[in-house]
Amino acid sequence: MGKQCREIKSNDQNADRSGKPLESQQKVMLGNVGEASEMSDPILYVDRVNISTAAPLIKAELDLSNTQLGLAFSAFAYPYALFQLIGGYFGDKFGARRTLFVSGLMVCAATAATGAVGGLASLFAARLALGIGEGATFPTATRAMAAWVPEHNWGFAQGITHSSARIGNAVTPPLIAALVGLVSWRGAFVVLALLSLGWVLVWLWYFRDVPTAPPLTAKELATLPVRSRGDATEPVPWFRLFRRMLPVTAVDFCYGWTLWLFLSWILSFFYQNYQQDLTRSAFYSAGVFLAGVIGDTLGGVVSDRILHRTGDRAAARRNVIVAGMLGGFLFLIPVILVHDVNVAAISLAAAFFSVELVVAPIWAVPMDIAPKYSGSASGMMNFGFGAAGIISPFVFGYLIDRTGSWTWPFAGSIGLLLLGAGLAFRMHPDRPFEAAPKGALND
Repeated sequence: MGKQCREIKSNDQNADRSGKPLESQQKVMLGNVGEASEMSDPILYVDRVNISTAAPLIKAELDLSNTQLGLAFSAFAYPYALFQLIGGYFGDKFGARRTLFVSGLMVCAATAATGAVGGLASLFAARLALGIGEGATFPTATRAMAAWVPEHNWGFAQGITHSSARIGNAVTPPLIAALVGLVSWRGAFVVLALLSLGWVLVWLWYFRDVPTAPPLTAKELATLPVRSRGDATEPVPWFRLFRRMLPVTAVDFCYGWTLWLFLSWILSFFYQNYQQDLTRSAFYSAGVFLAGVIGDTLGGVVSDRILHRTGDRAAARRNVIVAGMLGGFLFLIPVILVHDVNVAAISLAAAFFSVELVVAPIWAVPMDIAPKYSGSASGMMNFGFGAAGIISPFVFGYLIDRTGSWTWPFAGSIGLLLLGAGLAFRMHPDRPFEAAPKGALND
């Protein structure tokens, strides 16, 4: 811990010598990679969750059951989980600029194809293609962040990045509802594909993989973590790294189960369980997702503040994750016990706020453990999230069809959030992977 404190203080002192510590750090952090991530994440999440807003209309036109609709939701996650591993490797190997450009083109094509589906099979295929395109994005963005963002601001940077994704979640329901009224649900997917293509071209023109001076000053460049700039030709120690990241993967699975439930079913929950129309359902859903924007940002701020004050990485990451999961556990209970649309909306917003406190610190953990391989490490972690996405939406839809209840399927999330809070004590972000002897497990 003493060594960690000295490293953090050293970084702060370097910033102080620049004469404008906070302004300088913010300029670096919210410059190249920050602005690019804040542009990309809302668009990616709009493309990912637009189907949940249009789901009642798609379900009716294609004559699907809730189980079949849940299977279509889950289709995204099959390749998404796999490409967490492959995509993270590509990000480490070929750089964020090229990897995210190719991924973005696939997302555009898959989004447009969703507007042309004619049944369950083609809808499933379109969602598979979207999962391939988006699978590499977050691990690759984490790789870019590890190079561009000062180490003691990693939690805050992840919080800002993921809060922008939740903005995408929040604007999607009213945006899709408006587009449906103008161009139908099919036309809405085409419009979103064109908007996404615009971002892909901006990314290719704007972003650069390696921080340099200029555009950064020499003092700004000196604050960035040299240990994150691994040689692209250096092989990734896959099996050792995977074993090291396994506890983090398990925690991310527990978190991901609940997030996928929210992303896939919340609008349909208000639409079908409380018989709200599409506009009001979109309004309630947007309110729930906006609570997540606050949770994402606050989780990063609190995590970094604990790290600044104590130098204890384990406490800075673990304590925020545990608090968020326990909060989600408590606030989901009224959703099951009380049948009132306003109580449900407030409880779901509070639960989503709590659960989203987890995001920034858990995404900072791979950067803490293995900054040189942060693309691969974050992909291994987010494999747990992808695996949850395969199971959670399908199980939720199946349970609705089997039980006729829209509330009791939340019990799975309640149990897994409690389990995740316990597993968080096994992550050990304070034990760097590179420091482990070759062939040893650093747990």
